[in-house]
Amino acid sequence: MPLPTSVESLLNSQNIHYDLAAAPLDANNQPLWHDQHLRNVGAAKAVLLEDDRGRILVVISADTLLDLNAVNRQMGRELRATGQDAVRQFCDSHALQTVPALPKLAGLPTLVDKQLLSRESLLLDSGNDEQLLHINRDDFQQVLEDAIICDIAMPLEPLEQDISAAQDQEQILGALRSFTQLRIKQRLEETLELPPLSETAQRIINLRVDPNADISDLAQVVETDPSLAAQVVSWAASPYYSAPGKIRSIHDAIVRVLGFDMVLNLALGLALGRSLNMPKEGPEGYLGYWQQSVYTAATIEGLVTAIPREHRPTFGMAYLSGLLHNFGYLILAEIFPPYFSQFCRMAEANPHSYHQPIERHLLGITREQLSSCLMSLWSMPEEVVVALRHQNNPGYQGEHHEYAKLIFVAQRLLMQRGLGLGPKLDIPDSVFADLHLDPAKAQATVENVMESLDDLDHIALQLSPR
Repeated sequence: MPLPTSVESLLNSQNIHYDLAAAPLDANNQPLWHDQHLRNVGAAKAVLLEDDRGRILVVISADTLLDLNAVNRQMGRELRATGQDAVRQFCDSHALQTVPALPKLAGLPTLVDKQLLSRESLLLDSGNDEQLLHINRDDFQQVLEDAIICDIAMPLEPLEQDISAAQDQEQILGALRSFTQLRIKQRLEETLELPPLSETAQRIINLRVDPNADISDLAQVVETDPSLAAQVVSWAASPYYSAPGKIRSIHDAIVRVLGFDMVLNLALGLALGRSLNMPKEGPEGYLGYWQQSVYTAATIEGLVTAIPREHRPTFGMAYLSGLLHNFGYLILAEIFPPYFSQFCRMAEANPHSYHQPIERHLLGITREQLSSCLMSLWSMPEEVVVALRHQNNPGYQGEHHEYAKLIFVAQRLLMQRGLGLGPKLDIPDSVFADLHLDPAKAQATVENVMESLDDLDHIALQLSPR
């Protein structure tokens, strides 16, 4: 594709010499995901920020995290990421696919991270997601004539490195200690021991470890919680499962539609999800908690079915892990309210990054560490504890690794289709191999989910608090 006219005009008006670098092809002979390409080569990317005084352009390397607090200190303002709809309008008005990493674009005031100036030559987002601009440092500096050069970003790689799970509790305690020295004992008591599991959740966990538990036992437990019972019946009656006839009871939902194991894990996931308050705010573009849970669980349901029977992990544990995969999001909002607000603004300003580097930057820990720790304290199955802790670590090879990898694959597949806030990145072939999962079947699974979004949204709406 040709270079966008607005970009070409800006470069020619300043006599900037440049070359074009096409996106490489992946194993399927398709252009690499734009986010992946930018990150792989450390190309410069642009972010639009704004407040009531107007809009600015920020240029950083795609392998760094934008520090929104540093930007606001530099400018003496309260800037936040421009909304996604406004960014699309900006791109459409200039015939762009993405925001080019070029100062002076559209006459906007520009901040540039000083790390970019240490390079002899640079690759820049061109505004076309199939090619990058290649220019030398002297030409880049010529474009920076009126830009503010400052230190506003930090490398992503150190923030993405995972530590041993054995160090989780130490890091959690350290984060809490930093959060407030004066209330550390009270925070620990509130956080690591509370909120207590509901009676319903405790009874369901007891059923899980009871080898003699049957359908009647499960139905009785669920029926004692009218709200939970209504949600399970609503789930079974959803068009997504196309159950014949009307679902009239929990017993009916178990026997005719979902099965014992499915209802057991579904009820547990719902009970735990209600144990913490849903945050009233979140980053723009972020799927609601129950939407993420339902989409991921449905994708994992299809992925497990696509795995050969002899290598297939336990369906119930995989499904429950999918439902609970983002439980740490609720914990963050509950424990660290001021930092959660900062996280929301940082996530909006760093759509090229997943949440873990942002959380490590702000708190020193991640939601995965918090959720797996709490699940362990609640005596949840080890498969779930491992799945939540290592869901973003595709190289993990310990016991129950397949449950973590299923979440990893499901999340990447959904993100590649624009469901959620974060970059579109490839799934390593090694992960498919470890799961004995055919990549083509995985793609077919997520396509089925995409075709069922209306039905899944209906389920998520029924689960959301009113």
